[in-house]
Amino acid sequence: MPANPQGSSLLLHRISTNSTAAAAAVATDNSLMGCQKRSPLTCSTTPVPDSVARYHTHPVGPNQCCSAVVQQIAAPVSTVWSVVRRFDNPQAYKHFVKSCHVIVGDGDVGTLREVHVISGLPAARSTERLEILDDERHVLSFSIVGGEHRLANYRSVTTLHSTPAGNGTVVVESYVVDVPPGNTKEETSLFADTIVRCNLQSLAQIAENLARRSNKPSLS
Repeated sequence: MPANPQGSSLLLHRISTNSTAAAAAVATDNSLMGCQKRSPLTCSTTPVPDSVARYHTHPVGPNQCCSAVVQQIAAPVSTVWSVVRRFDNPQAYKHFVKSCHVIVGDGDVGTLREVHVISGLPAARSTERLEILDDERHVLSFSIVGGEHRLANYRSVTTLHSTPAGNGTVVVESYVVDVPPGNTKEETSLFADTIVRCNLQSLAQIAENLARRSNKPSLS
């Protein structure tokens, strides 16, 4: 079962407006990620190939912040990708999303979706554009182009690649976003990183459950 999103949303609201020691840690992580160059992204002992890391090279303006979160999942890439690629159904694993419907397009690049978030977050709805959908390389990118929220000029890139053994997946999700007035880069990164991390942990749980069901022997 997913964690209670209502409780999490209240926590996110608090941390988005308070600088803490955790925010300082996020700032350190951001400097290590090096979003403006090809960064040495890692997940435990699994390196992220340069061919994947290049998708997470973002130009960052003076009033923007950038970060990346890495999640290892005990499920094959095909299983994880089947969930991630559904631009029309982010609520399948993003538990802060209340509902979503496509307003323009049919799932190709350029498709627009309107996302409504759960109560408690400092947001109500978000209009998002699909920028990249690469089924061969397992890359998805979207940008926020409108709505009622504080994530101006937000652009996210998610990539998947196999673990060395071939039976698992490493997911990397990076983003760049404007720092809202009245907030610091550390506070903004802490807020966005927390949401991304919660989403990827939920994705791991769902994909691993799907993989277990598909490997379960038939009783027929």
